[in-house]
Order: sequence, then structure tokens, then C-alpha cells
Amino acid sequence: MTTAHSPRREILLGALLPAFIFSLGAGAMIPVLAPFAVERGASLAVAGIIAAMLPVGQILADLPAGALAARVGDRRAMLIAAGAAAIGFLAAGLAPSLLTLGAAVGLVGAANAVFHLARHSYLTEVTPVHQRARVLSTLGGVHRIGQFLGPFLGAGVLLLGDLRAVFLLALLTALAAGVTVLLAPEIDTRPARAPGASRAGFTQVIARHRELLLTLGVASMLVGAIRGARQQVLPLWGEHIGLDPTTISLLFGLAGGIDMLLFYPAGKIMDRFGRLWIGVPSMTCLGVAMALVPLAHSVPVLAAVAVLLGVSNGLGSGVMMTIASDIAPADARPQFLGAWRLMQDFGIAAGPLTLAAGAALGSLAAGVWVAAAMGPLASAGLLRWLPRYSVHASSRTRRAAGID
Repeated sequence: MTTAHSPRREILLGALLPAFIFSLGAGAMIPVLAPFAVERGASLAVAGIIAAMLPVGQILADLPAGALAARVGDRRAMLIAAGAAAIGFLAAGLAPSLLTLGAAVGLVGAANAVFHLARHSYLTEVTPVHQRARVLSTLGGVHRIGQFLGPFLGAGVLLLGDLRAVFLLALLTALAAGVTVLLAPEIDTRPARAPGASRAGFTQVIARHRELLLTLGVASMLVGAIRGARQQVLPLWGEHIGLDPTTISLLFGLAGGIDMLLFYPAGKIMDRFGRLWIGVPSMTCLGVAMALVPLAHSVPVLAAVAVLLGVSNGLGSGVMMTIASDIAPADARPQFLGAWRLMQDFGIAAGPLTLAAGAALGSLAAGVWVAAAMGPLASAGLLRWLPRYSVHASSRTRRAAGID
């Protein structure tokens, strides 16, 4: 059961600080994956496949991550994930073959899935519901900050060594994340069960909540899709209009920098007025911003669109994690969060594929506009289904439930 006070030490050491440190290592590794693979003889196509093993590993581990957290507890699951990530980073840096490198990157992706789900489940347990959105938005914010700063930290390490040094840095951050979890007070966050009752499997959880997953879950998949497309749209469109790599990187960094700034106000609004007050405008604005990308044919205009993309996505920081925490069943929270996360990850994978399909068919702009439409569709899905499943959807639903 959620605690009635604000356990700041548990929140900081148990989730926020480990999330930041873990994201630093992942953020440092991602930009060097393709060059590292090419340096070892991979073609660009093979290097792309190796880089893709990171999200593939994450998708494959989403459901097992929920089962693991339910069995051993969120804290132990985070420790296992930190250890597995450290092994993955070490194996990648020392990989004797491209096959080994791909497997190691997949292991890092799987570890990331376990770590992400466990810290989400942990915060759901230790955070009072009236502070939940602020805490989970902060979790999303520190993750963004870590991934933003990670490439700069990696670039600094490269001044002192070769590409392998980045994997060593990532290894150290994974170990440091595990140490911070160890320093946090131990809380048993495994779902309570009645005497003699068996632990719910993820197939049972999915069957029990299939209507929710096929309605509100589809809205979460659309959110994942437009967010996944957002990560790739600036580099792809910048290349399409002939910008140089440095300018593209600066525009991408501009959007990422602004993205980091809005997580706390977003959480405060959600805690005060309900989740729809952030979910609907952020996804609608993200769709509008995405639709403006094909109209940008100069650096100043594309920079303005990049700012709007950053504001829109930053405004929605933590909203889907907060919604998932609100609707997760207390007796099978990790398993449900695993299924929820799987749907979001499928959406995140589908977003860039939508852009790629448009480019392959001869119109990147058409692919961008299809991806942009997912924002308003996600907003409509949230408006339609969230009040049905969560009393925290809005002030109106809270008043109707007698808790506002």
C-alpha cells in the first residue's frame, strides 16, 4: 500500500538518482554504437541492425521484467538490471565479433526494460497519490537530463581514449546506479497476496484487463508512436533538406534541451487538475508541431519547429507513467506495468518505421504527416477512455469519486 507521507530519501536514492546515473551511461553509448560497429567491420546496414538491438532487447524483456519484479521485488529487480547492464556494457566494449556486440547491446536493452519498470513500480508504491504525478514527471525529467548529458560526457571521455572508453564509462554508471539503489532503505514492494493465493502470471493479467489494454492501452501506443517518430523526424528532415550534420545535431540538441525544462510544472498541473490537463494538450501540440516539420525549408523555421517539439514533448513528461500507476491493479502491479510498457514500446518502434515507410514510398513528408496524426488520435483516446478507468483523469472525475 502506498505510504501516507513523502519518503524523500526512498524516492531520491531508490529511483531518481539511479535513473539519472543509468541514463548517463545509456546516453553516452547510443551515439557511438554505429561508429563502433563500423570500426569493427560492419556495413552501415549491419551497424543499424546492431543499434536496433537496444529497443529490440527492451521490447523482448518488457513482460519478463514485470514477472521478475513481482517475484523478487522492485529494489532487487533494479539491482539485477544494473548488474546485467554492466555485463552488457563490458561485453560490448570487449566484443570479439559483431554477433557478440549485437547480443551485448540486446542485453543492455533488456536490462533497461527491467530497470525502467522496477523504478516505475517502486515509485508507484512509495509515493502518495497526491504527489504521484510530480514524482513520476521528475523521473521522466531526470531520464531526459541523463540522456541529454550522456553524449557530452561520452565525448569528453573520447578525448582521453578510443571508443571502448565510452563502454567503460557506461559500465561504471551502471555499477554506480546499483550502489545508489543499495543505499536506499529496503521496502518490500511485491504485491500482497491472500494466503494460499498464487502469483498472477502476465497472461492472466492481460486477460483480466484486456478491455482496458485494447482501449486506453491503444491510446498509450499512439503516444509511444508519435514520441518515437519525434526522436527521428528532425535528423531525417534535416538530411532531406540538405542541412549539414553539425546543424542537425544542434537542432536536435535544442529540442532536447527544451524538453528537459517542463517536467515539474507538468507534474504539478496533473496533481492539481488531473491527468487530462497535460495528456491532451501535450499530444495535440506534439501532433501540430510534427505536422509543421515538412513546411520547414530553412534553418530558422526548422529551429522554431524544434522548439515547439521540445515544449510539447516536455509538457507531457511523466504523463503515461502517471496514468499507468493510477490504473495498475495493486495485486499485480509489476505484471500490468510490463504489459502497458510493452504496448508503449511497440508504439515507439512503430513511429520511426512510419517515417521510413513514407521515405521508402517517395514522400517523407507524407510519413511525417501520418505520424503527426497520431497525436490528436492519442488525445481523443485519452479523452474517451481515461475517465472510465481512472478517478484522477480530471477534477470532475475526482469530485464524482468524492476524493477532490
